[in-house]
Amino acid sequence: MLVLLGLVVFLFAFATKRNGAREISQPNIQFIGENNLFITNEAVSKLLIQNSGAVKNVPKETLVLNELENALKSNPMIKTAEVYVAVNGMLNAEVEQKTPIARVSTNASYYVDDEGSFMPLSGNYSARVPLVTGYVEKNNLTNVYKIARKVKKDEFLKKHVIEIHQDINKQLYLRLRQCSFLVQLGSVDFLDKKINNLKAFYNKNLKDKTLNNYGKVNLQFENQVICTKI
Repeated sequence: MLVLLGLVVFLFAFATKRNGAREISQPNIQFIGENNLFITNEAVSKLLIQNSGAVKNVPKETLVLNELENALKSNPMIKTAEVYVAVNGMLNAEVEQKTPIARVSTNASYYVDDEGSFMPLSGNYSARVPLVTGYVEKNNLTNVYKIARKVKKDEFLKKHVIEIHQDINKQLYLRLRQCSFLVQLGSVDFLDKKINNLKAFYNKNLKDKTLNNYGKVNLQFENQVICTKI
C-alpha cells in the first residue's frame, strides 16, 4: 500500500509539473452568438498578445487567465469573455460581442448597446439600427435606451422606426419609414400605451390611405392621439 501510494503521488507530481511546463499553442478564439461582426479574430489575438507578452510558446503556469479575461473585457466592443487552457495546451477564448440597438449621430457617432451602454462604431461592420439625433449625452442614455429597446422588441416598431430624436428638454420623437409625419412621444412615461395608440392610428390611416395627410402625431398624452394635418 505504501509503495502504491508513493507511486500515485509521484505520477501526480510528474503530470502536474509536465502539464504546467506545457507550452501554449496559437490561441483558439470562438465567438458566442452572432459572428464576429464588429471585432475580428485578429483584434482579439492582439489583445491577448499585448497583455501576456506572447501567448504562443509560453509555459501554461506563467499565464494569468483572469488578467487576459479582463484585458478582453476592457475592449468596448466586447460584452463578456472567458479564457481557459485545455489539457493539450490550447489557449481558448470565448468572446461575446456587444449588440447595438441604436446609432447616435450628433456631435459624436457611436452605438447604444442592448444594456444601455456606449459602444464605439466598427470599421468592420455597420449595424442596421435606428438613428438617434438631437441632444444626446454619452453618460446619460437612459431615455434613448428605453425607446431603442422597445423598438428592438416590438415587430411593428422594428419595421417602421428609422429615427429617434431627443430635444434639449429630453422630449422624444420618432420618424417612421415612408411617412412624412413626426411622432411626438414626449417622455417615456406610459410608453406601452403610447405605442399602442400609434399602432391604432397607423393601421386605421393606412387602411384609409390618409397617412400622408398629417405633419405631426402627438402621443404625449396617455389617452389621446392629437394629429396635425399638413
